[in-house]
Amino acid sequence: MAKEKGRKLIAQNKKARHDYLIIDTYEAGLVLTGTEVKSLRQGRASLVDGFVQLDGHEAWLYNVHVPEYSQGTWTNHSARRKRKLLLHREEIDKLESKSQETGHTIVPLSLYFKDGRAKIEIALAKGKKEYDKRQTLREKQDRREAERAMSAVRRKQRA
Repeated sequence: MAKEKGRKLIAQNKKARHDYLIIDTYEAGLVLTGTEVKSLRQGRASLVDGFVQLDGHEAWLYNVHVPEYSQGTWTNHSARRKRKLLLHREEIDKLESKSQETGHTIVPLSLYFKDGRAKIEIALAKGKKEYDKRQTLREKQDRREAERAMSAVRRKQRA
């Protein structure tokens, strides 16, 4: 069986981009069991409550829900177990120093297969205040309205 090429998205954490200001992103590998990989290949996972914690120069992914594999036996995995992330030493050191700063956290953004291997995109992020979230939504709405007005003008010019 040939390995698939490219990137196949499994799950995305859209709420993270709304709740946090993304400072820097990293791609990390995941240490998974066989049934977890099979469950992910079925496209089932949730990153909503997930977060990354660093201890002992290792990165661990917590609260990511990968449901049990439906055809699994007694060897099935626990749905919310902590999973080790595979990052370079320099990346872990950089994340460790930055995450010590007040208000900074590390959140998962997306889970995907890249050339047949499970990868996760994590981000160093800073929590947004409520007024920042409203401001972001307002800017997004204004941009949409401007684009709609521009396209309406273009349509009138063509007709």
